Amino acid sequence: MELHFLGTGAGMPSKERNTTAIVLKLLDEIGELWLFDCGEATQHQILHTHLKPRKITKIFITHMHGDHIFGLPGLLSSRSFQSGEETLTIYGPKGIAQFVEMALTLSQTHVTYPISYVEVTDGVIYEDEQFIVEVASLAHVIPCYGYRVTQKPLPGALQIDKALALGVPKGPLLGRLKNGESVQVGERTITSKDVVGEPKLGAIVTILGDTSYTDNAINLAKDATVLVHEATFLHDLQPHARKFGHATAQEAAQVAQQAGVDQLILTHISSRYLAHEMPLLKAEASAIFPQVTIAHDQLVYPIK
Repeated sequence: MELHFLGTGAGMPSKERNTTAIVLKLLDEIGELWLFDCGEATQHQILHTHLKPRKITKIFITHMHGDHIFGLPGLLSSRSFQSGEETLTIYGPKGIAQFVEMALTLSQTHVTYPISYVEVTDGVIYEDEQFIVEVASLAHVIPCYGYRVTQKPLPGALQIDKALALGVPKGPLLGRLKNGESVQVGERTITSKDVVGEPKLGAIVTILGDTSYTDNAINLAKDATVLVHEATFLHDLQPHARKFGHATAQEAAQVAQQAGVDQLILTHISSRYLAHEMPLLKAEASAIFPQVTIAHDQLVYPIK
């Protein structure tokens, strides 16, 4: 599982940062890519990677501001030319279906795959055998949401030495035990519990849209493995940030600290801050929460 940051800027693209788009890579887990927001030129950013748009099965939109959705029509169109045939589900605020369908209709764009839409409200919006996705409202100037992706507990490790000591031969029987089955060895039944350790907690990834400091951000991020939080401004501009529904690096760190997360990644950086000023943002956050990374375009962050 990895996070791949395709765009990390706020408001409009700059020479250093494209507008917001983040891919949660679940290729090893379920063979899918989940995209969070789709700012202008997201498909151009993908061209510089090994990511395949046909592997994108879900798109989660945080809110309807242009720097988070203007890349959708192009990406959806191109996906048809790249062997995308599987159903794509787009989750987002009220209006997301209208925006996409109008853009495709007026441009006479035909896609080769079904698109389904889910207009989100607070609560669980998706669950399968491996993942749960929850959503909660944030504090922005228009309706905006954050997403919490919880990986369900993973099977414990197979204790091979213990299995061999019980007479289980190397080969397919070990695989069956690892998968939770029981096997027969001579007259003895060996159960999975005999040789497999306790289940391990899965990862929790919280990705927030644009927001001022809010309790819902803390709730969504509770005990998260990784929290992705906007840090549009330094704290000297906090009144300006709050006026427009944004957070400072300091406030993002306060959310991470109070939520007890393992790692904070700051994104959605204002174009007023140049590359040489990134240490200022990091210093402001790390004074409160040391485990902080400033995202940049094409950053790939492994989630362990």
